[in-house]
Amino acid sequence: MSTLLVYFVIGSLLVLLIGIAVYFLTARKYQSSATVANSYDQWTLDGILEFYWGEHIHLGHYGSPPRRKDFLVAKSDFVHEMVKWGGLDKLPPDTTVLDVGCGIGGSSRILARDYGFAVTGITISPQQVKRAQELTPQELNAQFAVDDAMALSFPDASFDVVWSIEAGPHMPDKAIFARELMRVLKPGGILVVADWNQRDDRQKPLNFWEKPVMRQLLDQWSHPAFSSIEGFSELLAATGLVEGEVITADWTQATLPSWLDSIWQGVVRPSGFLRFGLSGFIKSVREVPTFLLMRLAFGAGLCRFGMFRAVRANSRTELMDRNFAKVTPSSLVR
Repeated sequence: MSTLLVYFVIGSLLVLLIGIAVYFLTARKYQSSATVANSYDQWTLDGILEFYWGEHIHLGHYGSPPRRKDFLVAKSDFVHEMVKWGGLDKLPPDTTVLDVGCGIGGSSRILARDYGFAVTGITISPQQVKRAQELTPQELNAQFAVDDAMALSFPDASFDVVWSIEAGPHMPDKAIFARELMRVLKPGGILVVADWNQRDDRQKPLNFWEKPVMRQLLDQWSHPAFSSIEGFSELLAATGLVEGEVITADWTQATLPSWLDSIWQGVVRPSGFLRFGLSGFIKSVREVPTFLLMRLAFGAGLCRFGMFRAVRANSRTELMDRNFAKVTPSSLVR
């Protein structure tokens, strides 16, 4: 082996070791709602996530069974599939919708533009609200505000529909999250939630390799915990505000291609390197291990993509804890 080759191998190993160290040392561990807000503020300011993921910061729907599809098209298709699954396509125009964890407003705009709904999107990230406002035409009936899903600033029974995509993993107390979602629904209103979930470890505990993988999935993207589909369904029912049963579905297979497609975007769209430079390239590459771990977890059954639908009971009985009833925020702007 030549000296030059030896140096190359040693140098490559050093770069790999440094990369691994940086990955673990720069994890975005959940500490409070502020760490979630800061993470999304930074991702929004960078513009990298929007460049590669478009206006929808959630997974795509590739059909059942899955088929090849453009990454960005799959994301908008997800919104329409969720509307149909939840029965929202049967609702009249001007139906009021709260989009909890709205990101930069992709879903809110589709709900307002294609279905005529009156949408209020909330996120804990001020930068996401600012970007959502920039991307939303004035003629759309969609408005955005900074708000905390753990203590929504709306009175009881405010909306016909409550909608949420992939916000639950950021919530430190899933019972409070479930109660807030149901609390702001009008009697007879519909809750539709799509979320990343872990396997129900009450039935099958995490094994020796699943525990460290789950730890990274939580720490890298500021998640305090994942609920299971079964567990969150039980928490919704436990609010005492659900009429009948909570309907659930598993969309893991329909969304699974999203993880590798997320990585593939960096390959087929190299213009991102010119746009964001070396620092943007490093930030993008840094996320690749988490995408791969997500693909491993969802493919192996450690994680599942859960869908939830619940109807607010036609009772005028409201929650006894009035701490959850706040005034309507005055910061709502188009």
